[in-house]
Amino acid sequence: MAAEGGAGGAHEENTDSHQGGVGADRAPAAPGGGRADARPGPREAVRQARRIVVKVGSSSLTTRAGGLDADRVDALVDVLAQHGGTRGREIVLVSSGAIAAGLAPLGLERRPRDLARQQAAASVGQGLLVARYTASFARYGRGVGQVLLTSDDTSRRTHYRNAYRTLDQLLTMGAVPVVNENDTVATDEIRFGDNDRLAALVAHLVRADLLVLLSDVDGLYDGDPSTPGTRRIEEVHGPAELDGVRIGSAGRAGVGTGGMVTKVEAARIAAGAGVPVVLTSAARAADALAGRDTGTWFHPTGRRAAGRLLWLAHASTPAGALTLDEGAVRAVVDRRTSLLPAGIAGVEGEFTAGDPVELRDQQGRAVARGLVAFDAKELPRLLGRSTHELARELGPEYEREVVHRDDLVVLGP
Repeated sequence: MAAEGGAGGAHEENTDSHQGGVGADRAPAAPGGGRADARPGPREAVRQARRIVVKVGSSSLTTRAGGLDADRVDALVDVLAQHGGTRGREIVLVSSGAIAAGLAPLGLERRPRDLARQQAAASVGQGLLVARYTASFARYGRGVGQVLLTSDDTSRRTHYRNAYRTLDQLLTMGAVPVVNENDTVATDEIRFGDNDRLAALVAHLVRADLLVLLSDVDGLYDGDPSTPGTRRIEEVHGPAELDGVRIGSAGRAGVGTGGMVTKVEAARIAAGAGVPVVLTSAARAADALAGRDTGTWFHPTGRRAAGRLLWLAHASTPAGALTLDEGAVRAVVDRRTSLLPAGIAGVEGEFTAGDPVELRDQQGRAVARGLVAFDAKELPRLLGRSTHELARELGPEYEREVVHRDDLVVLGP
C-alpha cells in the first residue's frame, strides 16, 4: 500500500530492489584488481579500460556512392581485433551505416528524408552491414552478435534489463556486439536520432570504462579545422570550457545524421554519467585505443546514475505532460519522491500506462520525466485527491503513485 507523503502529494518509500544490479556504479579497476582511489590521467585511463564502447559513423564505412567500403570496414576491424579480446578487454561496437549501405542497392542517390524510405534502406542495408562485419571479424576467429535497439527498449525496466543481459552475455561468450538503432521499426517518437547519443547511452548500459567516438575529423577544434590557426582541443573538463567554441554540424559525406554537434552532446551525456570519452577520427582509432595522444579527451563530470534513468532522460519522447502544483514540484525535484494524484493540477496529451510523460511546474517548465502508471483518460477524476480517498471510493488498486520515484528522473536546469 502506498503511504501518503507530505506536501505536494508524493511519498518517499523506495521499493527499487534493482538499484544495486543493472546500472549500478562500476568504477574502473585499479592495477592489481583494487578500486582506484583517484582517477588516472587520460592516457593511463585508456590503457586501464577493460570494457570499451566504440562508435563509428556512416562516413567512415561507406563510399560516396552510398555502398559499404569493404577496405574501410576491414581496417576498422583490424584495429578492434588488435585492441579487443586481449588483456581482458571487451569491445562493444555501435555502428552506423545501415541506411547508407542500403542506398545503392535500392537505386537511391542520396539519403531519403522520409521515414518510410529510410526504413526500407535500413532493412536492406542492415543485413549487408552485419554480413560485412561477420566476414571481417571471422578473419580473427571472432563471432558477431547483432543488437538493434529503440529508445522504448531501454527506458522500460524489463526491456532495459534484457538489453543489458544480452550485451553482457555476448561479451562473456567472446562475441563482438554490433549495436545500431532499429531503423526498420523505429518511429519518429521512439528514435534516438543519431548513433552518437545511442553510443553514450550504451556505454552507460554496459557499464563501460571508456567511450571512443570515431569521426572523419581527428578531434574537436576551436574553429573550422580547415582554417589556418585553429587548434585541436586536447582535453575538456566540463561543458563550460566549450562556451564560445563554434561546433560544426553535418559532415561532408552526406550519408549520416550527425556531425560534431551530436558527438559533443554524446560526450557530454557519457561524461555526465561517469564515462570518459575520446573523440577522434577513424584513421586514428588505433592511437585512441592504445592511449596515445590523439583527439579530444572528455573528463568524467558526474557519477554513474541508476540504470535506465539516463535513457529516460535522454532517449525518451514524452507522450504527454502533467502539470504539478508547487508542493509537488518541491517534493519531486528536491526530495526525489514519487508523484501522487494530490500534487497534479493538469493533464495534457494522449498516453497509456507505461508511457513517458513530462512533469512541469506552474510556469510550464519541464522539471522531470517519468513513466506514468495510469492512462490519460483515467487521471482527470484523480487530480488533487489523496490515495486513501481514491482507494475508499474506487478500490485499492488506486492507492498507488502516478509516477513512482524508481521510474522518474529530475531534469537539469
